[in-house]
Amino acid sequence: MTRLRNQKGAALLETAITLPLVLLVCVSIFEFGRAYQTWQVLTNAAREGARVAIISSSTDAQIRTAVNNYITSGQLPGTASIAINRTVPFGASNTASQVTVSYPFNFMVLNPVIRLVQAGSATGQGTTTMVSTALMRNES
Repeated sequence: MTRLRNQKGAALLETAITLPLVLLVCVSIFEFGRAYQTWQVLTNAAREGARVAIISSSTDAQIRTAVNNYITSGQLPGTASIAINRTVPFGASNTASQVTVSYPFNFMVLNPVIRLVQAGSATGQGTTTMVSTALMRNES
C-alpha cells in the first residue's frame, strides 16, 4: 500500500513538470508556423513589387500599391515599410530594381520568451522586424 501511494505522487509530479513543456512546444509550433506564413507573404509581396518595378513606365506609387495589395490579400494587419531602388548594378551593363519590404511581427503567446532571446528587446514590446528583398533585372 505504501508503495502505491508513493508512485501516485511521483506520477503527479512528473505530469506537473512535463505538461508545461509539452504545451510550450505545441504553442511554439503554432507561433512559428504563423511567423513563417507571414514571412512567405512578405517575400511574395516583395517579388510582386519587383515585377512592377522592372517595367520602365511604372511609378513608385504603383509599386507600393502592388506590394500593399499583396499584403492585404495575405491578410496581414498593419502596414509595411517599402524601400525601392531601381538602379542596382546587375552584371556588366545592366541595372536591376530592388524592392525591400519590412514588417513588424508580434508573437501572440511567446512574446515574453522572444523578449528574453532577442537582443535589445528586453525593455521593448518584443516586436520582431521581418525583412524580405527581391531583386529583378530591369527591362532594356
